[in-house]
Amino acid sequence: MMLNQEPTAAQKPVTMMRKLMVAGNWKLNGSQVMLRQWLADYAESAADREAVEVALCVPYVYVPVLKELAAADVTVGAQDLSAHEKGAHTGEVSAAMLKDVGAELVLVGHSERRQDHFESDALVREKCQQALSQNLTVVVCVGESRQQRETDKTFVVIKQQLDAFSDLITADNVGRFLVAYEPIWAIGTGLTASAEQAQEVHQFIRSQLAAKDVTMARQIRLLYGGSCKGSNAFELFSMPDVDGGLIGGASLTAEDFMAICREAKKLMNETQSS
Repeated sequence: MMLNQEPTAAQKPVTMMRKLMVAGNWKLNGSQVMLRQWLADYAESAADREAVEVALCVPYVYVPVLKELAAADVTVGAQDLSAHEKGAHTGEVSAAMLKDVGAELVLVGHSERRQDHFESDALVREKCQQALSQNLTVVVCVGESRQQRETDKTFVVIKQQLDAFSDLITADNVGRFLVAYEPIWAIGTGLTASAEQAQEVHQFIRSQLAAKDVTMARQIRLLYGGSCKGSNAFELFSMPDVDGGLIGGASLTAEDFMAICREAKKLMNETQSS
């Protein structure tokens, strides 16, 4: 289903001028053995990842292992952080702590955090601020439920989510902001947004960012985060406003993850030869 409302398109360069990112999100999965095996398998696929920037977001406890063992081209990521700098907040992990153990990037506002832990747009903003205070790269997740899509509220919901943090983006930190579009209805359901559906929303996101600053909007990479895998990555990444993927289940093995990276490389090669 395509949306009825037509977003205003922001003038932009072709996708390949923004280096593609393929970011894995292990969610509540993994072990030291699994991570070591993943990294060993990944190390054998250097030629397949030339086209992309790779990030891997693992549970907090595995961040130090990832930092120690990962190849230099892997950006070390965490899946969440506290909205507090420090204090009496048992169980929380601060931006400074993540930085201290080697994290370079952090997910903020993932749909599972918003739904399962009732995180508000205001809390997402506070977490962005904490991440920025430690110079962490921030991947802010936005997206709509199936009910919101079917009632034509997709753009309303996403605009509200963007408005909560977009004023934090400045010329000094724009390179450390990414936005991941997660159609909630396509996460773990077997459903996948078509490339055209993904592009429609990504274009809307970029148009909203461009309303504040066109130059910065052109720089910000927009990732697609809804059941992206090797079989559909090429088509998704071919869209002008899709700058890579936030990968869930397909990131749990290096083989599946690298299949996505190979599609990105294929796209780069075709774009350069055209």
